[in-house]
Amino acid sequence: MTQLNDPATLAALPGDFAWGVATSAYQIEGAVAEGGRAPSIWDTFSHTPGKIDNNDHGDVACDHYHRWREDVALMKELGVDSYRLSVAWPRIVPGGDGAVNQEGLDFYSRLVDALLEAGITPNVTLYHWDLPQALQDRGGWPERRTAEHFAAYASVVAGALGDRVKLWATLNEPLCSAWIGHLEGKMAPGATDITAAVRASYHLLLGHGLATQAVRAAVPGAEIGIVNNLSTVEPASRSEADVAAARRMDGHTNRWWLDPVHGRGFPADMTEVYGVDLPERAGDLATIAQPLDWLGLNYYFPAVVTDDPHGPYPFARQIRRPGVPRTGMDWEIDAGGIETLLMRLTDDYGARKLYVTENGSAYPDAVLADGTVDDRERTQYLQEHLAACARAARRGAPLAGYYAWSLLDNFEWAYGYDKRFGLVHVDYKTQRRTIKGSGHHYAGIIREHRARGARAA
Repeated sequence: MTQLNDPATLAALPGDFAWGVATSAYQIEGAVAEGGRAPSIWDTFSHTPGKIDNNDHGDVACDHYHRWREDVALMKELGVDSYRLSVAWPRIVPGGDGAVNQEGLDFYSRLVDALLEAGITPNVTLYHWDLPQALQDRGGWPERRTAEHFAAYASVVAGALGDRVKLWATLNEPLCSAWIGHLEGKMAPGATDITAAVRASYHLLLGHGLATQAVRAAVPGAEIGIVNNLSTVEPASRSEADVAAARRMDGHTNRWWLDPVHGRGFPADMTEVYGVDLPERAGDLATIAQPLDWLGLNYYFPAVVTDDPHGPYPFARQIRRPGVPRTGMDWEIDAGGIETLLMRLTDDYGARKLYVTENGSAYPDAVLADGTVDDRERTQYLQEHLAACARAARRGAPLAGYYAWSLLDNFEWAYGYDKRFGLVHVDYKTQRRTIKGSGHHYAGIIREHRARGARAA
């Protein structure tokens, strides 16, 4: 049986621990003009020359829209308990508001039924960045009405799937939507405006609160969370300037997204850094701070920063530390960071239940002549990060599950198809799926954890 490097690791994880994999709609579905789906901001952005490496786009991606049965079978072969998927807003409400597309709802209904038949629990994310272009044309997330439309869309999806789906996430990584999409311009919709970015961040979290209310109204007993990508942050030196820069980066990356949903409001030090008035109305902060059943942590890399007073917001620049191992994304590897963040969410924010909703690594994988994919670096990454998760569980973190990113190689946003995160290799020309060595290893870990639980019982 496959074991982790730390022999006590699996024993530290609860017997009902959820072993999962994750994907997102635009990255795998394809079929962008089928089934009543309308364009999203990522269709527009990816077809804008120069925005995506190799001018790639998600028109076909992994063709999951047509191959979902095969992909559910792959999940069953891996032995996962849960599948974290996202629903494409422009498949359900193509205009962003108004008419509902039944064909889109039917697609996800069939998928949910197949998952349940395979013994796999669906964990549904309502927004993974694919805003309907029709709403972007009317102002997008910087406009309050987008948050209101999001809640209405959430109500539709919850009403259609809530008889079978109990695990829900409102937003995936709102940091990326607001900061990378509206401030850095490296993701859809490609804006570079601090005012638009701050307003978008506010309305994303307002939308989260409104959608939480909508799902709870539609699905009695629903378990609702939000998913944030967080990083440990430390200064490059002990200088006063670098320490202050690390504080700003922590505010930008972590506190801005955690504090409001925990009833602490938006961090005052960061509103001063941004210099933008929040579009707050009476009652908004209470709406944003709806009680949550769980928190999702997406973790990939740490941030070591130095002061950069003339650089972009938040005037802190990440440095490259020599000699530190890195993934194919050129991201620094620090498995201990996931333990640190799980404990921060537990100790500082009082999390009731935690899921690692994404964690993974990209490497330039290839199918060998014997038909296998020997991705030892990813297997080691997986082992080290799961061991760190177990250390957090031993320290009292209420960790309920882990979702590997990703089930499949897929469209990796601005990086196109060059960066492969999957436990399953995808040949994009033929759509042939091949479980990688890391996928087989993950399946072995799951089997061993179950066997330990059976022996303990």
